[in-house]
Amino acid sequence: MQLIKKTFLILLIPLLAFTVAHKFYISVTSVEYSDKDRALQITTRVFIDDFEKMLQERYGIQGNLATKDESPQVNEFIGKYLKAKFSLEVNGQNVSYDVLGKKYDNDIMILYLEVPKIDFNSISTISVQNEVLMDMFMEQKNVVHFKLGNQKKSFVLIRENNKGMLNLK
Repeated sequence: MQLIKKTFLILLIPLLAFTVAHKFYISVTSVEYSDKDRALQITTRVFIDDFEKMLQERYGIQGNLATKDESPQVNEFIGKYLKAKFSLEVNGQNVSYDVLGKKYDNDIMILYLEVPKIDFNSISTISVQNEVLMDMFMEQKNVVHFKLGNQKKSFVLIRENNKGMLNLK
């Protein structure tokens, strides 16, 4: 009976090692053009816990995102981090964007960005460099969806290839 128990445990332990949940690191960004606002509108979705870890390690603040105890400094550091890790080019020229705000949906933080005063007809190329959280997690992948006019294109950006471009003309 002891031999059966030992054999059972020897077979069971390696199987349990493979059932441990593996965390994945991903963000999803959408870039669209709004005719009404004459602006590029960008939404970025990131996991709250991953972003909190970045705030703690990079800036030394306890963000307490999506809680009543959220740090008043959070918005400042979100903007600072995005400016360092997320950039847009239109026709090969860097363009600045405004961080409009954020909201929370379960364990996701949704960030709203905008590049105002852009004439759609003047855009021939648009590119995004997205290094968000790549400095924190080796496995981080940032998915970028472009939807401009009748053109749609998606990219999966990784640390070694962190830029995607859409040609409109």
